[in-house]
Amino acid sequence: MSSTEGVPRGVIPAHLLKGQKALVTGANSGIGKATAIGLGRAGADVVVNYVAGADEAQKVVEEITSFGVRAAAYEADVSREDQVVAMMDRMVQEFGTIDILVANAGLQRDAAFEEMTLAQWQKVLDVNLTGQFLCAREATKEFLRRGVVPEVSRAAGKIICMSSVHQLIPWAGHANYASSKGGVQMLMATLAQELAPKKIRVNAIAPGAVKTPINRSAWETPEAREDLLRLIPYKRIGDPDDIAHAAVALASDLMDYMVGTTLYVDGGMTLFPGFATGG
Repeated sequence: MSSTEGVPRGVIPAHLLKGQKALVTGANSGIGKATAIGLGRAGADVVVNYVAGADEAQKVVEEITSFGVRAAAYEADVSREDQVVAMMDRMVQEFGTIDILVANAGLQRDAAFEEMTLAQWQKVLDVNLTGQFLCAREATKEFLRRGVVPEVSRAAGKIICMSSVHQLIPWAGHANYASSKGGVQMLMATLAQELAPKKIRVNAIAPGAVKTPINRSAWETPEAREDLLRLIPYKRIGDPDDIAHAAVALASDLMDYMVGTTLYVDGGMTLFPGFATGG
């Protein structure tokens, strides 16, 4: 089933990102998949990055190309500097440049804090935080080399860091994940401050509870769903397309004056609903 099935085409204007080249990391499933498809629907050519699941990545490519744009699947581990550099070099060679980076790749390795291994800690930081640093650094080099092309975009480049409500909300049992997302928030803000004078826009999206494979246990059963809904004032669990729509808008010139901001797409989780009846 398509991640955008049932969503009217009019929700995403077909030419909003026409002529732009986008890279989405971790794009063969979940939020990354929906975002890559959303960018393609909006007119961008899209590189679908993955580290495992080549068949799924190719299916995403096929859906994107059905919109009349180009797409390709690139395998690369974003925590590996050599692979990120090679991926960006290949994209520039094959697609001409990059205009939009959505640094989405991420994972969890959950454990009680006293039982968490150094390997669990390091793996999450390597992918979730260092991976964003490496991808953003290489994209920035190309943005600066090319500069602003006014007929394509008002900015020289757009970086969207995929964060989480857990850059703000502590999460017991997930010290590595929450720490990585806190780091993403400060990385994003620091890059935005440094790169804005060079016409590079850096922002973040912080999803709340979204139905993806990484958190299936949190919404798959009626009991789990009911527990989760207690944390969401809007009383529905998010869909990957909720995040994709935010990413498309944020990547477009409609949001050209938005710099260094985190968009919380969370149904109100960051309103701390436990305090709704007092505290």
